[in-house]
Amino acid sequence: MAREYFEHVTKIGDRWDLIAFDYYGDATLIKPLLKANPALLGNPDRPAPLVFDAGVKLRVPVLPEDEIAASQLPPWKRQ
Repeated sequence: MAREYFEHVTKIGDRWDLIAFDYYGDATLIKPLLKANPALLGNPDRPAPLVFDAGVKLRVPVLPEDEIAASQLPPWKRQ
């Protein structure tokens, strides 16, 4: 069975876009990260962090290669 998620433990200064770039090669692919980590979102008492402290565990979904490749296309060529 293929792996669905990686676990990423943040270091000081990590950001959603940097994590997306590290795993997917595209800093704009943050939506899958946000969807995979709902506990960090939507709490009005504690909004989602823009810059992480060290030690936050995130789920990083494994994306199909064609989804990553499609993100590399200019917007007018994406489906």
